[in-house]
Amino acid sequence: MEEFERLLINNDTTLREALRQIDQLAIIDVDLFVTDSGVLIGSLSEGDIRRALLSGASIDAPLENAVNRNFTYFSTNRPGPAELMQCRARKIRYVPVLDSDRRITDIIDAETYKRMLPLEAVIMAGGRGERLRPLTDNCPKPLLKVGDKAIIEHNIDRLVSHGVKNIHISINYLGEMLKEHFGDGASKKININYVEEDKPLGTIGSITKIETFSEDTILVMNSDLLTDIDIADFYDEFISSGADMAVAASPYNIDIPYAVLEVNSENEVLSLKEKPRYTYFSNAGIYLIRQSVINLIPFNERYDMPSLMEELIKEDKKILTYPIRGYWLDIGRIEDYTKAQQDIRHLKL
Repeated sequence: MEEFERLLINNDTTLREALRQIDQLAIIDVDLFVTDSGVLIGSLSEGDIRRALLSGASIDAPLENAVNRNFTYFSTNRPGPAELMQCRARKIRYVPVLDSDRRITDIIDAETYKRMLPLEAVIMAGGRGERLRPLTDNCPKPLLKVGDKAIIEHNIDRLVSHGVKNIHISINYLGEMLKEHFGDGASKKININYVEEDKPLGTIGSITKIETFSEDTILVMNSDLLTDIDIADFYDEFISSGADMAVAASPYNIDIPYAVLEVNSENEVLSLKEKPRYTYFSNAGIYLIRQSVINLIPFNERYDMPSLMEELIKEDKKILTYPIRGYWLDIGRIEDYTKAQQDIRHLKL
């Protein structure tokens, strides 16, 4: 909320001072939010001030009579996609969130967010990146740049655009560099917590070191992925399915260059397929889990995601597969990193 203080103005301020504040913001078509004793009474744009002046108001008059009292606001800090879309269509960028007393609890940038999902994220960033040496000798793999930003930053920005406010980053090798790069997340208007592995904890073990989660649904992902996965659709499918875990999957095609015979147990030909293509789905390293699933993971011990999946199956829990229909690349080798640098020029992440 602190970063939006510059959008607030008191009711007894003059029109001159309001114009000066709008000018200092240097944001096109921005509205100020006018408060009286902490209560929001309306919005104020440059157009509102201009109309007041044309009606005969003095430039040094209080702005009270120029205030637009028919303004857009949210009553929840997680507005739906239709509400965000409507704001963008009306070119309303900043929208206040009001409590029952009409006090501002937050201000949402409708241009930044595609959705406001009730998600918390854990990004696994502790690996050494051995197959990417020498690039990772002095730089952790997640901080290798693809295009104009680090690999992990592409993923963090995608999460931010879907309203994820709390992100935990599991670190080990050269973890201090990740801390220095992102800090506490304030520059991205989010909260970043670092989970330090004092020993290798596998692909999911470090999640047990996180004391509390604010959301019931948790997105877990590897830090070395470049993808345009539709996080909102992934979440919607997970929730509607009632599953305990959803696993994002990348399609892998195998083309057979010959005709394939299908036969029965007596070697009798049942059918013939000319040069068929078989599609398999591989684990893409992105998961959604319910918070209760964490109870199945041994505390502070090495534990991998396949083991958790096997445990869930044994417990008769539901696991959903979600095919990624867009771009996905695991940057694990030098050739993958080279491909990522070429692909990023044509991607809209």
